[in-house]
Amino acid sequence: MQEIICPNCKKVFKVDEAGFADILKQVRDHKFEEELRERLDIAEKEKESAIKLAEANITNTSQKDLAKRDTEIAELKANKDRELTELEAKKEAELSELKSKISNAELEKKLAVTEAVNKIEKERDELAGELKSKDTEKQLSETALKEKHATELKTKDDIIKMKDEEIALRKDMKVKLSTKMIGETLEQHCETEFNKLRATGFQNAYFEKDNDINNGSKGDYVYRESDEAGNEIISIMFEMKNEGDETATKKKNEDFLRELDKDRNEKKCEYAVLVTLLEADNELYNTGIVDVSHKYQKMYVVRPQFFK
Repeated sequence: MQEIICPNCKKVFKVDEAGFADILKQVRDHKFEEELRERLDIAEKEKESAIKLAEANITNTSQKDLAKRDTEIAELKANKDRELTELEAKKEAELSELKSKISNAELEKKLAVTEAVNKIEKERDELAGELKSKDTEKQLSETALKEKHATELKTKDDIIKMKDEEIALRKDMKVKLSTKMIGETLEQHCETEFNKLRATGFQNAYFEKDNDINNGSKGDYVYRESDEAGNEIISIMFEMKNEGDETATKKKNEDFLRELDKDRNEKKCEYAVLVTLLEADNELYNTGIVDVSHKYQKMYVVRPQFFK
């Protein structure tokens, strides 16, 4: 049992442990609630104080930021105004300098134009004088050239007349030549060309007219060459063909190939060569040595200049 004294009447009560515990719990709960209310009141007051302090700080900071921003804006505006003023002054200076340059350029241009005009006028006057002198010189030159041209024409006409007479004489002589005489002239040319080289390059060569007509036919020339031992190393049957410009019947080179091939075989020659002046305008024969082996074995056609 526990004794409890009433704070009002001062009486003593006895309660068991359970009742005492219950009373003690009530007292503690009541005390706790009072302390909680007190702490909540304190926290609420501290909260209000903190809010007011924060509001004051925010207001103070905002006012400072606004003041700082206003100051910065004022400085920026002042700087901008100053830069604008400086830029305007610079532009004015550049514009003034440009106007001065333009003015100087116009003056220089006028001076240059005046100088150029004076120079051109001077050159014009000099040219006019030269032209006048040239006209006089030209007239004298034309007179001299006309006289020289007349003399040259007379000389040229005399030369042409002489050439025409010479050509006519040669044509007359050529017409009078027989075909045999013309052919012999070509043969003599080829023989002369060969004899020029005989001593240096053809010491073991035989090049003579073909006089063997046992089979009823012969070529013009036979060429045979032997080595040091006397063995024949090459042999050629040559036929020379030419005709006069006034010959009535014009022959072609092909007209003589068959007979030349026959003579080559009969005289046992390895090669056959037709030296010809026929078909003078034929480009095939005028370009060099022409191989006609596709028609007759080992046969060639050449102009006299390729005979060497």
